[in-house]
Amino acid sequence: MTVALDQPASTAVAKPARRSRRSLAGLAPYLQATPLALILGAFLLLPILMIAVVSFWDYDFAAMYPDFLTTNYADTLGSWVTWKTYLNTLKYAGIVWALTLFIGFWVAYFLAFHIRTTAMQMVLFLVCTVPFLTSNIIRMISWIPVLGRNGLVNSTLVQLGLVPKPIEWLLYSEFAVVLAMVHLYTLFMVTPIFNTLMRIDKSLIEAARDAGASGWQVLWNVIIPLAKPGMAIGTIFVVTLVMADFSTVQVMSGGQSASVALMMKNQMSLLQYPAAAANAVVLLVLVLLMVAGILRIVDIRKEL
Repeated sequence: MTVALDQPASTAVAKPARRSRRSLAGLAPYLQATPLALILGAFLLLPILMIAVVSFWDYDFAAMYPDFLTTNYADTLGSWVTWKTYLNTLKYAGIVWALTLFIGFWVAYFLAFHIRTTAMQMVLFLVCTVPFLTSNIIRMISWIPVLGRNGLVNSTLVQLGLVPKPIEWLLYSEFAVVLAMVHLYTLFMVTPIFNTLMRIDKSLIEAARDAGASGWQVLWNVIIPLAKPGMAIGTIFVVTLVMADFSTVQVMSGGQSASVALMMKNQMSLLQYPAAAANAVVLLVLVLLMVAGILRIVDIRKEL
């Protein structure tokens, strides 16, 4: 009788214990995510929030004044010069994206399908990354003695008699800006595409060839559709980097071209921080809309 009476009591004690363990198990994911959430909040969300707040402030040549004005946005969105600068930045982003996508895809395709051994693939991929061990500024400035009026390219062309005089538009032009950006950002397109191509099941390609598909048909109907997630990730990298680049535009154009980032840099040098913050918010919204459009077209969760 004693044992029979004790069993319900022990069961009653065990139920709250199980409930507490379940509640702790349910809180475990939130506790694990808390450190990362705090870091992102402190170093990502808080700075963006501060920029958004400052964009509504008033300012003059001496200081900034906390306020809630839409003047900075009105000046930004109501100026034809600003619109022209944004269009120029989008033009750079589109041209650089197209070139890096074309070059990056074929480099990744060669590494993934024409190099048989994994060791050689890694060696050649590391060779592609060697230039990135140096600063972007150094790699950008290295084009100046190559493209200059008395540089390597012009000297070679004149000596070979291909041109009567040095070509002026090779340096300090939009061509030089695009060339330097392609050089700087192509690897950001190669890496995700190469990672995607390496995950493609080779049996799919063999099945397509056994079905009578030509090489171009395999490429267009099998490889490219499966490589879209890598292309989308590379596109996000390249577009966001180009939109935020000001040093390449300033140096390689010789001050003859402009971008949104360069405009914000000039505003900050003139202590016009609220105006620069307004441009930063507009640029952020534009980039986020572009990224959202890419994510609507291509599902990149397969690569994450």
